[in-house]
Amino acid sequence: MYINRQSLNTSLPLVYHPNYSFSFDPNHRFVMSKFANLYQQVRAMGLIGDNVYQPELGSPEPLETVHCDTYLWDLWRNQLDAKSMRRIGLPWSEQLMARTFTAPLGTLKTAELALQTGVACHLAGGTHHAHYDFGSGYCMVNDLVFTSTTLIAQGKVNNVLIFDLDVHQGDGTAAMLKHNPYVFTCSIHCEKNFPFRKHNSDLDIGLANNLKDADYLHIVEDTLTGLLEDVNPDLVLYDAGVDIWEHDGLGKLDISWRGLEQRDALVLKTCQQAGIPVATVIGGGYDKDHLRLAQRHAIVVEQAALL
Repeated sequence: MYINRQSLNTSLPLVYHPNYSFSFDPNHRFVMSKFANLYQQVRAMGLIGDNVYQPELGSPEPLETVHCDTYLWDLWRNQLDAKSMRRIGLPWSEQLMARTFTAPLGTLKTAELALQTGVACHLAGGTHHAHYDFGSGYCMVNDLVFTSTTLIAQGKVNNVLIFDLDVHQGDGTAAMLKHNPYVFTCSIHCEKNFPFRKHNSDLDIGLANNLKDADYLHIVEDTLTGLLEDVNPDLVLYDAGVDIWEHDGLGKLDISWRGLEQRDALVLKTCQQAGIPVATVIGGGYDKDHLRLAQRHAIVVEQAALL
């Protein structure tokens, strides 16, 4: 898709911290370099300037509002047992802890900016497999739960819609917000994919393997339009996972690159037309071609800048 760079909104609020990427095994399935590469990709679009906001360095304390204290501090101090770390799937390091506890503050800042401007993008986030007292699937703390509940507790919003379009179900988000009437959780995901034990979101739509663009986009549009009308949220937290792409290493859908662009444009424009602020996080994406992965994650930023 050809984009006229002059048509991009260079004041689009972006949130990023340099500690999101650090020296990491380049052959690991989780591409830790994608955050720095995404930043460079967005810079190449001409979207990096005084519109970039940096969250404070994180620590366990802020996350105690949504996670088990013992779990958080055991994680922080490298005192989790080997089984728990295997479930997370990442090797412990001080750098990993720094980025893990900073990123949720980045999602919160992104949401605050979206409430002010209508749309804002976090160049990280979407750790939806993290549960109350354990991590899973490369996710250790849940930024979506932390952000939505923090904003509600602070009185900045009355209700939030978490619209999760990662290819994997947002099980941690669903479990942690099960009894919260002020946050509506929706996950549209590939049904026969990780996690194999699902937790009930307020609305789950499990997709068949190899679903293609037209049917997928129809489902997304119908679902979001209905939810914005029924839930009438003060804010949408949009998990724009790019692992729905047809060649993703862990996805099982057949969504084209153009389909990704259309999806993100659809979600963002639908929220904009409804007058509802939307904050985006990048969610999952897996690719041995690290630069191509960053380009995929940059799609949602580009589409937001085109609004």
